[in-house]
Amino acid sequence: MINMINDRDVKLMIPEKDPNYFLPQGIIKNLNRIEKLAKRHPVNVLVVGKQGCGKSSLVRQFAANNKRPLSTFQIGLLSEPGQLFGEKGLKEGNTFFEEYLFPQAISTPRSVIHLEEINRPEHPKALNDLFSVLSEDRSIWVEGLGLVKVAEEVIFFATLNEGAEFTGIDMMDAALRDRFYIIQVDYPPADIEEEILCSKTGVSREIAKKIVKVVNLLRNNAQMPLSISTRHSLMIAELASEGADIRDALVYSIQIEKSILESALISLHLAEGEEEISDNHHYVKYV
Repeated sequence: MINMINDRDVKLMIPEKDPNYFLPQGIIKNLNRIEKLAKRHPVNVLVVGKQGCGKSSLVRQFAANNKRPLSTFQIGLLSEPGQLFGEKGLKEGNTFFEEYLFPQAISTPRSVIHLEEINRPEHPKALNDLFSVLSEDRSIWVEGLGLVKVAEEVIFFATLNEGAEFTGIDMMDAALRDRFYIIQVDYPPADIEEEILCSKTGVSREIAKKIVKVVNLLRNNAQMPLSISTRHSLMIAELASEGADIRDALVYSIQIEKSILESALISLHLAEGEEEISDNHHYVKYV
């Protein structure tokens, strides 16, 4: 006999709205359509794009704007099938099944289930259970739990990074990918990225404009284009808001060859008449 251990008192929370989160109008319109479609039939959404471009934020803000509870699950932690639902254990000679949060989350009506880094499981077979819950039937038999059904209007969002620069990822199974609508996110246009930096870090528009200009020069560098995320732009702006000059803020926020950085700074007239980063060559006691 298998005893059940669970905690059904865990309350799933609706995330807070971010008043300074921007998306293209087309994506917003499509998210509104997805909200309506979920009332008619099961809906799954795959959000793809460069790292740090707001994929996870998109999921949070969709849940916040539609007043849906959100649960996030790190798929990269899965090493075997069934791991999302719970695990068997042995205590004082008795077998028990400890239920995890996932079955409770998918059994909560109108919840948003965020499957983060869906193409980075420790073992590909760890995703087998997802085929059932993402299908039209949306139910699965789990030993220790019985038949687990996905509740009404639950929406699954999956996010992933794709590209040779990411380690430990797999190509997403075609049959699994086929179950999703696709949303592609990218870097925001310069004026919007400037607005994001100003609103979230408090830097002036002038500083934000300089940061975005140099970041875009580095992104579009002909020799070695760099994937500098909006997250990194924010890190640069945060240092600048605490008094760092843009050169230092860039050096301490991203890994970059000095020659490429200098070229971008000179192009923006930020390096003219300046010496090398003298603070990096002047050692004092850190006390």
